[in-house]
Amino acid sequence: MHSIDQPIDRHTLQTLTRAIQIAAPHAELAALRAAAGQIEPLSLRQRADLLRDALLTDLPGDFASLARTVSIARDDAPHFTGWLLWPVTSALATRAVRDGSTEAFDGAMTLLADLTSRFSSEFALRTLLRHDLDRALDIIVSDWTASAHADVRRLAAEGTRPYLPWTVRVPRIMAGPGVTAPVLDALYRDESEYVRHSVANHLNDLSREHPDAVVDTARRWLACPDVTTGRLVRRGLRTLVKRGHPGALKLLGFAPATLEVGGPFLDRKTVVLGDCIRFTAFIRNTSESRAQLVIDYVVYYRRAGGGQAGRPFRLTSRTLAPGEQIEVERSHSFRPRATRRHHPGRHSVSLWINGSESTRADFELLEDQA
Repeated sequence: MHSIDQPIDRHTLQTLTRAIQIAAPHAELAALRAAAGQIEPLSLRQRADLLRDALLTDLPGDFASLARTVSIARDDAPHFTGWLLWPVTSALATRAVRDGSTEAFDGAMTLLADLTSRFSSEFALRTLLRHDLDRALDIIVSDWTASAHADVRRLAAEGTRPYLPWTVRVPRIMAGPGVTAPVLDALYRDESEYVRHSVANHLNDLSREHPDAVVDTARRWLACPDVTTGRLVRRGLRTLVKRGHPGALKLLGFAPATLEVGGPFLDRKTVVLGDCIRFTAFIRNTSESRAQLVIDYVVYYRRAGGGQAGRPFRLTSRTLAPGEQIEVERSHSFRPRATRRHHPGRHSVSLWINGSESTRADFELLEDQA
């Protein structure tokens, strides 16, 4: 069984070694076998890199030679699928870049598209994007976005995301949203929810650095929509909505509203690390027209060096008639997490409604004395 945190483990390595031995029966595979004693303390990304480098060591030669071995393993080896393909596709991309020829580059793009249905080639694609972005995008836009296979179309959107997790950045993609616009324009009305979900995440990535351009893109898509475009745009603008970006809120129909807000009211003034704090708030529409609201809350966490840093969380979306009042509530956990370290001291919570912040309620986070 694989660990949830470490899906590339010794079992993965054994399966990969058997597959490569079938495809290259005369190879000693000494580096792959030696990796068994090195893999345990490494992070997931480090494990993938370790096995990639072992493959490149055990299978010397040019790109064509490696591609033949991988193709044989694909066709003949059992269980040649899943997480073991991360180091395999990364080895293909690395060897193609080292080869330096357009034939090797195009061959690697073809194999990555072929293998992505067994395990996404998005991580390996970054190596090729960094090496020759223009050539890669030509292939992605002309071939991959028109593929009959949803996995390949999804790879086009996911593999070119600015902030794709667990992988390296591509500087030119980070520089501006126009670089990958042809990919997203080709796919935002894709028939597959799997593909559209990736397009929305890509758009949300872009919004972190280029919010106005992303709103312009969303507005253009909504001018020529299908039945799924509204949902995609709402997901793609989710970070801008949490941040209260006026253009995003207006585009989604969340105009400024005249409201009376009571709270948030906390159920306690101190919370012990590991426990939860609960808050309630009252919101009343004091205008003479209906108010469409997106309601988030922000927790202002104490920084290690002092001060606070706010993080938004989705609460709800509601439409209030004139004079209508609602109560909202939420319980927020301070259980330890691998992705966030909690620091004792003053914290705060507030509501954000259509981009406007309520008053903040303060509380103290205490160490767990146990």
